[in-house]
Amino acid sequence: MADSTHQNPNRLVAFARKIYRPLGFSKGYNFIFWFISMGYLAGFTLARLQYLSFRGIFCNPAVQGATGAAPGECMYYFEQPYMTGLQLHLYTILPAGVLVVLQFTPVIRHTAILFHRLNGYLVIMLSLISSVGAIIILPHAFGGDFATQTFGGTMVVSTTIAYIMAYTNIKLLQIDQHRAWMIRGWALFSVVVTIRLIQVIASLIISKMASNQWLVARPCKQINFILGPESTLQSYPDCAFYYNGTNPGQQVVVSAGFPNGNPAEIAAALGITFGGAGWLGLVIHAFFAELYLRLTPKESTRLRYVSYTRQLAKGMKRPGYAGTVVEHFGDAEIYVPPSQFAQKGQEMGHAGGAQDALSG
Repeated sequence: MADSTHQNPNRLVAFARKIYRPLGFSKGYNFIFWFISMGYLAGFTLARLQYLSFRGIFCNPAVQGATGAAPGECMYYFEQPYMTGLQLHLYTILPAGVLVVLQFTPVIRHTAILFHRLNGYLVIMLSLISSVGAIIILPHAFGGDFATQTFGGTMVVSTTIAYIMAYTNIKLLQIDQHRAWMIRGWALFSVVVTIRLIQVIASLIISKMASNQWLVARPCKQINFILGPESTLQSYPDCAFYYNGTNPGQQVVVSAGFPNGNPAEIAAALGITFGGAGWLGLVIHAFFAELYLRLTPKESTRLRYVSYTRQLAKGMKRPGYAGTVVEHFGDAEIYVPPSQFAQKGQEMGHAGGAQDALSG
């Protein structure tokens, strides 16, 4: 029986189709997935394009902790090599975050193939450069503790692997695997958005706990950068050893205080929670990337067949198996292209059963 919803859509469905079909979507649920994921990333990225003004916005003391860097972070970012690292990161990942939205827009992939290809190379290049910058600043990002540095290193390694896999598969014309690895790569890159949400919530929670329960050591040099000499000595008397030169590396214990503590306490809360927020965000995004891939098997099947036909036209020995398909590693059934499957069904006298198997 025909689906009356598709033949006679209600007004809401008809209106939605006027929005998503010009973008190249044939299914409403795919548009919803795209709108949520790409809107999430694009909104965050566009809001932070102002950070391209390094001294005017990001490291302007008048806005730090509000719309700029966390309090005290820029003490290191005014020094080398951290300034170069941060600028490499900001000046590449922000444009990449905008351009990648175009990569995942179907109408561009289908009608502007050359643009899609060139833009893809640009996104990959910008993202890899941004990862180099991230590695440089990791020792001092949000305090640079062990959790933060291991999370940052894992992010760089995992996104780089995803890009290598995506690039290898598209060069081998295994388009379905290229799609899967690009989705994984940018799901992980988007962790930076979720981190901010988790970080703020976690900072509020630990700051509401019993007094001095969450503490972290911070150098007096950085606290002086945040508060100035007078306020530093009032709040942290042991920093006198830093000022009189007895111990230039003097550190003091700072309690988490977000958002109502002094700027040093706000920085402490954000630093304590950043690494944990990163690891939790990484798990969440990896899970939803795999969930999305499993919720869209028809697209994977379609692209697997497109890969097969293009590899067949190129004269490859085993068309459909050129990339990192699961048959190389697991115990999946041998891939049979739909055309061959239907042909075998007809030869066996039950083409209808073959068609039923394909549609299921």
